Amino acid sequence: MFWDSVAWVYDIFADGINRKANRKLCKVVAGLISPTDDVLECACGTGLLSGVIAKRCKSLTATDFSAKMLARARKKYGQYPHVRFEQADILHLPYPDAHFDAVVAANVIHLLDNPHQALRELDRVCKPGGKLIIPTYMNRTDKGKTNRVSGVIGKAGFGTVTFRRLAMGICTLYMATK
Repeated sequence: MFWDSVAWVYDIFADGINRKANRKLCKVVAGLISPTDDVLECACGTGLLSGVIAKRCKSLTATDFSAKMLARARKKYGQYPHVRFEQADILHLPYPDAHFDAVVAANVIHLLDNPHQALRELDRVCKPGGKLIIPTYMNRTDKGKTNRVSGVIGKAGFGTVTFRRLAMGICTLYMATK
């Protein structure tokens, strides 16, 4: 699997090339998590947001499709007693309906063959009144038009889409209350 094969160099990319954007991303996401939140993080990778979320929430279930990405995240943040790391497929989440106060899926929707299915799953496991936080670097074309990812989110009929400019692109923070 591709993500298993790049897990060992992923942090170099995240901490080097995308450092400015990732710092801003962490700050914005941290501001959306509260101490009473039970949080699901999908596609946690090596834990870029996991560490930020873990410091602010009641509990965190951090998932990824890649076992090697999860192993790196667990090594970095496994000391937090309220954090669990689990292998899971964002298209078929093994959690009950309306289970989490906040659901985070950063920089993954644009990589999926079926983003509609992922959005349905993320929405399904989020509690009524909860927050869906779905940042991506790829929401607008260089001509300012909405790209495929933003279009999918908008057409899916979910709540408000808020755009925030980041140092290395634009990040969509999608938050919905049901």
